[in-house]
Amino acid sequence: MIEFTRQYGRYGYRRVAALLRDAGWQVNDKRVERLWRREGLKVPMKQPKKGRLWLNDGSCVRLRPEYRNHVWSYDFVHHRTDDGRAFRTLNILDEHSRECLAIRVKRKLNSTKVVDALTDLFILRGVPAYIRSDNGPEFIAEAVRDWIKAVGAKTAYIEPGSPWENGYCESFNGRMRDELLNGEIFYSLREAQIIIERWRNHYNTKRPHSALGYRPPAPEAIIPMDQRPIMH
Repeated sequence: MIEFTRQYGRYGYRRVAALLRDAGWQVNDKRVERLWRREGLKVPMKQPKKGRLWLNDGSCVRLRPEYRNHVWSYDFVHHRTDDGRAFRTLNILDEHSRECLAIRVKRKLNSTKVVDALTDLFILRGVPAYIRSDNGPEFIAEAVRDWIKAVGAKTAYIEPGSPWENGYCESFNGRMRDELLNGEIFYSLREAQIIIERWRNHYNTKRPHSALGYRPPAPEAIIPMDQRPIMH
């Protein structure tokens, strides 16, 4: 338990308990919590619950995913390398499975790069029914809208100032910053690309997810490095 805590310092006892069971230990959450507190480990505070937008007829504005490839969402995260130069990540998720389909790491990301990233994923995964995104300039660019429509998907833009409508991406971005970006120094863009991709693979195949019964989003998605597609 202590070794997992050292390795994944931002995990709570429930997530550590899931990792222990996955490693073959027969322990329940209550026992791990008792040991956790006895060892003086900190239990992270629960995040406050977020509200939802509702229409007058009682229906929810937010489109809810019902199966894999039903709704994908994507968003940007901003960070810097050690020399102070900015870079951005384009995070693309399958909302139903919670799998992170791709993270593009570039100094600059525009609508052309968004189309390139989605094209690669459509070839590998097929076309989703909906794509949910922010209303920033990279996402509402006419070229992106026209391209999404041409391939047979539908867009689901969120309302300005309503990040909770894109809750899956917001949650993922927060986990990524808390568990990775805030604890790493990136000396180059290439180093950032390698470390972030390694974390994405861990997130998909090892990290217990509370909404999935403390199982990883895609344990079957372990692909040998030499068999992975190169995404420029």
